[in-house]
Amino acid sequence: MLKKTFILFLITLSAICFTNKADARDMIDKEIVVLRTIDKVSAYTHTFEIPVGKTVKFGSSLFIKARACRKASPIETPENAAFLQIWQRKPNEESPTWVFSGWMFSSNPSISGIEHSVYDVWVIDCKSERTSSDDEFIEEESPKEEAETSIDIFSSNSSTTTEEE
Repeated sequence: MLKKTFILFLITLSAICFTNKADARDMIDKEIVVLRTIDKVSAYTHTFEIPVGKTVKFGSSLFIKARACRKASPIETPENAAFLQIWQRKPNEESPTWVFSGWMFSSNPSISGIEHSVYDVWVIDCKSERTSSDDEFIEEESPKEEAETSIDIFSSNSSTTTEEE
């Protein structure tokens, strides 16, 4: 009896493992990451879109670069996953510091969220087309990379501005 139960357990475990691999293969690459951020000090929250390959500046010192965004197929359990790189450039420091680099999942943000005293970031969605196009671009060097285009989504007067360093 114990042997049959163990074999049934192994078969069930194998089926679960193969199902999870099938879900990963069914994810579709998208071009836009939808994020929600919060500044814990000012209680300012913002939902915005980042094209894959671009960088946004949030607050006075946080930069978020979207490297990839994948969405589960419509017949699967809803899931969005984005590979994000997040770094901080403080005004008095010469070089930026990494805050986070990895995959974030919309279904369970607590598994892979950033650990920061001032900011929180969550993945909301992955999609193919931008719905807002009022963001302006700035230049910012990410750690260990050439200068790249970035979007400034937050400024002191709550409107989008262009900054040059």
